[in-house]
Amino acid sequence: MKLELRKFTKFLDKTFIEGGKEAKEPVLLVSVAAVFKNPWSGKGFVEDLKPIILDLAPRLGDILVPELIKEIGSAEKILAYGKAGTVGLNGEIEHASAFIHTLRFGNKFRDAVGGTSYLSFTNTRGPAGSKISIPMMHKTDSGLRPYYLTHEFTIHDAPFDDEIVIAIGGASSGRAHARTGDRYQDMKEMGLDPK
Repeated sequence: MKLELRKFTKFLDKTFIEGGKEAKEPVLLVSVAAVFKNPWSGKGFVEDLKPIILDLAPRLGDILVPELIKEIGSAEKILAYGKAGTVGLNGEIEHASAFIHTLRFGNKFRDAVGGTSYLSFTNTRGPAGSKISIPMMHKTDSGLRPYYLTHEFTIHDAPFDDEIVIAIGGASSGRAHARTGDRYQDMKEMGLDPK
């Protein structure tokens, strides 16, 4: 099946000062997004989404992952990651979810950056210009709270009602001045086994 890609976008945030204090190194958040026609649009309720998932989800990974790595500089520089899917108003949330909740998409990202943590995510429905949020966590240790970040952006003309936006994001570090500890400190203080 043809992937009807209308648009590809990139978003970059580089924070030098947080809370009035200069960061040791800038906190770099980068996201890339593909805007494409919803392949199930106008077809009513489709019971079996799998054939299209198997066909298009890996191709989306092949488009997005290299672009994100190129923008951030290298796979090694990506320390936190996440993903998002937003479907236009005429689609089901399941249509956006179909592309991000498959290993055929997620493993393209995880494998490329040496990740082992699951990819935190959002899957939503909305009109053009909806806020897209990509929550992130450390790529190999989901308990490291300094890497709990969120990259947010909008695409003023997407998604159209019959489109889907699929995006991935990465960060080069944790928050600039993280001071909330991590999961393991909480567990130790609470007398819980950190297994």
